[in-house]
Amino acid sequence: MKTIASCVQDIIVASPFLEEGLSREIINFSALAKELNGPISKMLRKPIKDGAIMMALRRYQQPLNLENSKSLKKTFNELGDITVRSNLSDFTFQNSKTLIHSHSQILEKISENHQTFYAFTRGMFESNIIISTSEKETVIKAFKNENQIGLQEKLSAISIYLPKGNSKIVGLYYQIFKRLAWENITLYEVVSTTNEFTIVVEDYLVDKAFSAIKRLID
Repeated sequence: MKTIASCVQDIIVASPFLEEGLSREIINFSALAKELNGPISKMLRKPIKDGAIMMALRRYQQPLNLENSKSLKKTFNELGDITVRSNLSDFTFQNSKTLIHSHSQILEKISENHQTFYAFTRGMFESNIIISTSEKETVIKAFKNENQIGLQEKLSAISIYLPKGNSKIVGLYYQIFKRLAWENITLYEVVSTTNEFTIVVEDYLVDKAFSAIKRLID
């Protein structure tokens, strides 16, 4: 049976910004109770008093897993170098039977230059290539017979080296994404390997994004 408390919990869990604000004690309970009155009354199918909602908000406690909380803190303390690469371009191509052949030409070309940034992601219907803009003409030539459906330039990548065992830590990526969202930073692309996590943003956001990630470590 639904209660005011369970409705409050459902709304908070589905709203990361709201949960963050409550945990930092920067939200006015009275104002929030009034804001939630409509949705909760609708969920319970009866009118609810603001005071009852405010009481449920004050009693709400975030789920706390002490063991995971310690592991998460330890992981952030052990994060490796943060590397920033700028002057990148993102190409999007429609998948085809010849796409891999075109892709192999790029790999052969850039294997001679270890300074080139390169990331390839294949989805169900399209594939993305993020590469140093200096290799733009190389990509255009190699994929001249493919259907290009997108190109974004003036991008930067921020790569974070993660400690071993990071894939077992609940909420690691969530904490990173939450911090970036809280700072109003839009992610253009996300690329990851087992122990490396890279976000791609437009150039004008790179300094802000770097500072936000740095604060997770400090």
